[in-house]
Amino acid sequence: MRSFVTLLSCCFAVLILPLGCVDPETLILRGTVDVIVVDGTITNLAEAQTIKLNRSRADPLTGRFGVLAIKKATVTIVVDSAQRINCHETVDGTYQLPADFRGQIGHAYQLQITLSNGTQYVSSQQIMPAVPPIEKLTVHFNANSLPTGLYPNGFRAGYDVVINTPDPPGQRNQYRWDWNLYEKQKWCKTCYRGMYIDTVQDGYLRNGVYIFTRRAVEDCVEPPVKPNGDFWNDYRCRSQCWDILHNYTLNVFDDQLTNGGLVNGRQVAQVPLFTRQPALLEIRQSSLTADAYRYVQLFQQQTQNTGGLADTPPTALVGNVMNRANAREAVVGYFTASAVVTARHWLDKKDATRLSLGAYDDKGEIVQGDDELHFVQNKRVPVQGPEGPPFTGGGSGRYITASCVSGDDRTPVKPVGWQN
Repeated sequence: MRSFVTLLSCCFAVLILPLGCVDPETLILRGTVDVIVVDGTITNLAEAQTIKLNRSRADPLTGRFGVLAIKKATVTIVVDSAQRINCHETVDGTYQLPADFRGQIGHAYQLQITLSNGTQYVSSQQIMPAVPPIEKLTVHFNANSLPTGLYPNGFRAGYDVVINTPDPPGQRNQYRWDWNLYEKQKWCKTCYRGMYIDTVQDGYLRNGVYIFTRRAVEDCVEPPVKPNGDFWNDYRCRSQCWDILHNYTLNVFDDQLTNGGLVNGRQVAQVPLFTRQPALLEIRQSSLTADAYRYVQLFQQQTQNTGGLADTPPTALVGNVMNRANAREAVVGYFTASAVVTARHWLDKKDATRLSLGAYDDKGEIVQGDDELHFVQNKRVPVQGPEGPPFTGGGSGRYITASCVSGDDRTPVKPVGWQN
């Protein structure tokens, strides 16, 4: 699950943004700041349960922030103060629980971290609250859905998403809504000033016979002759592939005014019309603990309710993860547990009355339909990479393809609900 702290990590490259804890404490950040960023939410869904650890560090001369993955840490989830479940590092800084692990409503979860240098961190205990179902999901095209200035050339077309959900009576509930948009991807690899090689042929002599074998490379390499200036080579996906685009804003709600009633007509998403191609939209409705809600709400207020990043002061709110030996160390991010329900909607986009964001390039020329997503993501039309070497000596050249690597933003697995 992509949490709001992931949104924060993206913003760190520009400016440290506010965060919070049970009783948020503002930390004034200096140009030499060096803080740990924790991103982790336990859910009850059959999905990868991951904890991400990064270190955000400012250059002492320029003050610019960079994010460095924290590797080789020991990450453990403690369930109900008794059961300990170890995570394993999948890629640098990402720690995943066992594939069959699912959070359970009413159970308590705590995060424990030990860095490779022995420093230990622990979160506050989080009890997963229940979440009601989404009773009704309404999606309609709106030519002016998006805020002004979010995309170039005055582009504002998208889909407004509204839900109805019953709010349980007699208890305080807090909610958060997110969306994932599955778009078909045609291009799986880009090499800047290079070319992609999938395999190379190796040869060796054995018993007087020259033996040829193929060795996997799957990486960008320098071309034999490198032209001057910038150039890109793009490579098509070897298999079916879908990119997963996520919401860029936070949407939270406290039921103090509607306790026990119907949360009726709540707008939970504004999804850009990125391409003309059909897509699958997933809406996620999450429960929040009271502390996590307060944290996300403060983060929302200080990042979305201002004139922009330039108007946000260089401050951070301390999260619910602390250094066991040094409580004064500021740790950014929040570990929590949220029950989640989802609803999916097929977007055939036949109701769109405006062109998509990727329909035309900067010269006003139309972009081929299945190249639109690449254009939106890279701000340029893809360039097919050159032919690669033949599989056998004397054979013809071939266009090399790249694998669809599974991750937070891409999957080779056909999404549930995909219609073609």
